[in-house]
Amino acid sequence: MSIVKRNSLFFPSLMNDFISPDWFGGTDKWTNTSMPAVNIKDNTEGFELELAVPGMKKDDFTVEIDNDVLTISSEVKTENEEKEDNYTRKEFSFTSFKRAFTLPETVDGSKIDAKYEDGILRLTLPKKQEALPKPKRMIEIG
Repeated sequence: MSIVKRNSLFFPSLMNDFISPDWFGGTDKWTNTSMPAVNIKDNTEGFELELAVPGMKKDDFTVEIDNDVLTISSEVKTENEEKEDNYTRKEFSFTSFKRAFTLPETVDGSKIDAKYEDGILRLTLPKKQEALPKPKRMIEIG
């Protein structure tokens, strides 16, 4: 059995937008716009993390391990100033994020590798030798 949520309003999305608690200009709809999406893949050799962070350079990232916690962070500041005869326009922006992941005991923290290309930051977290699956072996019957 599954639970089905029903909305009895005539135009539910229009009514939800109109009655939403952010109607007076708060920032509820913008809360996670700068947090990159993360994919975590578990395979036999290790884990692979993929963060979608387009438009950045590899020097913008900081990847650290402290007490089995992997922390990925970034801070980017930009400033643009134009001076003309009768006006000055100055624009600046600041973008930052920080993601932390607790590493399982099976990960070999000394062999973690990171690469950034095509807007994707990929981290390879290999498993320790004792955590890798053991190959099958035949037992002879005597």
